[in-house]
Amino acid sequence: MSYDGSDFAGWQRQLDRRSVQGELEKALRTMHGHDVSVTAAGRTDSGVHAIGQVVHFHTDIASIPAAKFRVALNKLMPVDVRVVEAAATRLDFHARFDARLRRYKYYIRACTPPLPHLDRYAWRLDHQPDLGRLNRLAACLRGELDCTAFSSARDEHENRHRYLHHATFYMEQDALVFDVAANAFLWHMVRSLVGTLVELDRAGAPDDAMQAILRSGERRQAGVTAPPHGLFLWQVEYYRAASHARPGSVAAGGGLTVPGGDLLVGQASGLPAGDEVPGPRLIPGLGYVDS
Repeated sequence: MSYDGSDFAGWQRQLDRRSVQGELEKALRTMHGHDVSVTAAGRTDSGVHAIGQVVHFHTDIASIPAAKFRVALNKLMPVDVRVVEAAATRLDFHARFDARLRRYKYYIRACTPPLPHLDRYAWRLDHQPDLGRLNRLAACLRGELDCTAFSSARDEHENRHRYLHHATFYMEQDALVFDVAANAFLWHMVRSLVGTLVELDRAGAPDDAMQAILRSGERRQAGVTAPPHGLFLWQVEYYRAASHARPGSVAAGGGLTVPGGDLLVGQASGLPAGDEVPGPRLIPGLGYVDS
């Protein structure tokens, strides 16, 4: 799934606020005539977007091919949430517990014209960060780490160790991107990492400053929590399987697979199939672009 989180109170269903899960389950209820619960790879916060969210649910509709759920659901949901691909998978597949790696990208813009359609999906800074220093500060974010210093006080996890696969900054056209992947993340962890790194860079902190904050285990030693609108859940990878990735990306390859190596039906190209009408797509840093 892909969604623009700007007008959602997050992934998780809520009684009195609009959620991504709520919109999807509403569409599934219309199709099935009864409630259908869904489970996502990760519960994104209010205002956070997704390019490669993965969701599973059980259906009792045998007359609709799995791939056609994409077309059917997209006709029942608003334009700011889309099913990118749909497929049948193993009965015991679990979108959350089978995930081995979650990848996020955070977009930052600085020293460029303040254009609302771009700033809607990026954190606007009034200074140009030092790319080299940011990467030197982030170099310690590798391997198994105690991430308590970057967790919210409201995070209920007892074990706050996480395995970080990579954390790096690079330029993507005129946007600065923080690309980070881990087996899982604590609540607000990615945004806390971004806010802290930006603050340390602006203060001209030494290269080992981030390492010292990690060792302290104290949230008050870290920096601000970056705003949610620059953050995208980009990709989810699964054990014994290729990744669920943004259509058209290298990671998407020739299709998606699930645990056990079963190929998921779907298009890696990202082009609309069959009878689906082309429409705007959410592009990080750009907003909606007509396909």
